[in-house]
Amino acid sequence: MLIRTATAEDWPAIWAFLRRVVAAGETYSYPRDLDEDQARDIWMLEPPSRTVVATDPDGTVLGSAKMNPNHMGPAAHIAGASFMVAPEHGGRGVGRALGEHALEWARGEGYTAMQFNAVVESNTRAVALWRSLGFEVIGTVPKGFDHPTKGYVGLHIMHRFL
Repeated sequence: MLIRTATAEDWPAIWAFLRRVVAAGETYSYPRDLDEDQARDIWMLEPPSRTVVATDPDGTVLGSAKMNPNHMGPAAHIAGASFMVAPEHGGRGVGRALGEHALEWARGEGYTAMQFNAVVESNTRAVALWRSLGFEVIGTVPKGFDHPTKGYVGLHIMHRFL
């Protein structure tokens, strides 16, 4: 698997799975009817932030991540990140590879910690992955996410020092 900076040419492949994941409404606090232009503005970040893709040897985009400051000003030393794996490529280690890459990027950029602001409590695979990479749940917004089948579930705030 190769992780590299995402380009404009990667956007159609990212949008193909981002659209499905967001429309499902189970893991992201984005509007379920997010349109392509809005999605591109949210996901395709400019430096000093970074958007990457994970590809297999034939160049198929398996997933993507975006990394950025989580806060501004005196809290700008905390990084944030978001991850999305094409559902058909789940369970292949793509999320772990993207997570490890994001942590390495954040350390290299001089961040001292990484924080995820909204990990849906019922997304147990993501919660387990982030815990395995050293993140802790430091708080949960009770009933902070309206899941389409489970109703209101918590939104975890997860953090780890770098």
